[in-house]
Amino acid sequence: MAISQDSADNGQNQNGNGENAQETPEAEIIDLKDARIAQLEEECIKLRDSWMRSVAETDNVRKRSQRDLEENSKFAITAFAGDMVSVLENLQRASETIPPQEMQNNALLKTMGEGINLTLQELLGIFSKYKIVRINPMGQKFDHNLHQAVVQVEKNDVEAGTIVQVIQAGYMIADRLLRPAMVAVSKTSGPEIKKVDTTA
Repeated sequence: MAISQDSADNGQNQNGNGENAQETPEAEIIDLKDARIAQLEEECIKLRDSWMRSVAETDNVRKRSQRDLEENSKFAITAFAGDMVSVLENLQRASETIPPQEMQNNALLKTMGEGINLTLQELLGIFSKYKIVRINPMGQKFDHNLHQAVVQVEKNDVEAGTIVQVIQAGYMIADRLLRPAMVAVSKTSGPEIKKVDTTA
């Protein structure tokens, strides 16, 4: 019976030692909690940063797609408009070749002239709708972005580099050049004549 009691006492002592061994100091628990909180905060910052980058990238892609769509819509008819420019120019030439006095005296010429002018006005309306603008730079300074110099003409009464003749009108579609204007540009043989601004 004594042996059983000793065994029970030993068991209690061992259990007591085990409980003491498993106990963790309170400061250690707090340190573990603080470390875990710091780790989670760092992960939150990384996830938030990643999310913000993704949102910004998505917004950029959306804006780029919208811009490309607008550009494609605006300039989708560029090739067609380039071909129609020649038609418009031919109609204008045809309209200009019929003298107004002849139209009054000749019923056939009058009918043809009116038909040409109506077609011309309708075509100009369509061009305007799609922001196709005619460039007629007579008297302007030469601009290599909009004009194509075909010949230089010696003229001392105007400033060098002035457009003195428009051989073929140019065209813009929205803010893009569709066809440059073919022009003759002035040059001087003597001292260059400079225009003086008299508006003061």
